[in-house]
Amino acid sequence: MFWGGLTVTLLALLWTAFRFLFFPIGGEIAHSIAHSTHEMFFGILIGVVIVGVLETIPKEVVGALIGSTRGWKGIFRAMSVGLVLDLCNHGILLIGMSLYRRGASLGQVFAFLIASPWNSFSLTLLLGSLIGIPWTAVFIVGSAVIAFIAGIIVERGVDQGHFPPNPNRSELPEKTDWELVFKGLKQIDLSLLGIVKMIATGVQASKMLFRWLFLGMIIAALIQVFVPGDWYSHWFGPSELGILMTLLAATVIEVCSEGSVPIAADLFLRAQAPGNAFTFLMAGASTDMTEIIALKQTTGSWKIAFLLPLLTVPQILLIGWLMNRW
Repeated sequence: MFWGGLTVTLLALLWTAFRFLFFPIGGEIAHSIAHSTHEMFFGILIGVVIVGVLETIPKEVVGALIGSTRGWKGIFRAMSVGLVLDLCNHGILLIGMSLYRRGASLGQVFAFLIASPWNSFSLTLLLGSLIGIPWTAVFIVGSAVIAFIAGIIVERGVDQGHFPPNPNRSELPEKTDWELVFKGLKQIDLSLLGIVKMIATGVQASKMLFRWLFLGMIIAALIQVFVPGDWYSHWFGPSELGILMTLLAATVIEVCSEGSVPIAADLFLRAQAPGNAFTFLMAGASTDMTEIIALKQTTGSWKIAFLLPLLTVPQILLIGWLMNRW
């Protein structure tokens, strides 16, 4: 997927520079891919550096930041860490399940998983370059609200005996262990060689991001070329029908969070539907069967696993509807 997507993207860039492709449809697709690449270039560049920095920080720092405190403070910390961690939704899923096994509360795990998928530094920069910083900030706030509310509901459900508590409560520190956090940060090598290695690590770790990003750009380009504008505006416009169709598309189209960004940007720009773009970004992870099955395998409960879509999808639709009405 990575090499195939890279080849298509390079051909698109070559076409815009030298016009060596003479087929009209191929030209339109190439122009769309090249335009997206130009828009996201600096975001990608900065994102690679940030990924390298985060990959250098020891994984224990994440657990030390979250802690195991119950209540809204613990939920807020888990949500905040999820917002800034730079991984795709499947990478976030692995860390979330690891945190559960190490003692994070069930509410914290939900807040962490829901806040994370597209809110990494690199994807936020990419989205900001495509739809603008103000709307990107609104999207971040919306996802944080959903994550926090879902985390609180799950935590209350555990307190009232509706859901089983995490049996692994003893491993994480009760509160944020700042000493461990600063100790981990001090391990970052800021020498010239260390910075070069950090950037190389960022490039290597970003391959996962790039392969889905390429796929998302190609899908968005195909939609722009083959889907008529009036049909697109009718079925995916800023209406109740449009937002429900977007939810259906997000459930069916299994792309990683990186691949969803170009498609969401197309919904935002061409369909003039910011709420639909938000719905596509959020619902893609909330209805992902991989996440649901991973929750079942980790917690041993189908009830807990299906809480992910049950708690998030109504909130996503409501916030998406309000964004379209704004």
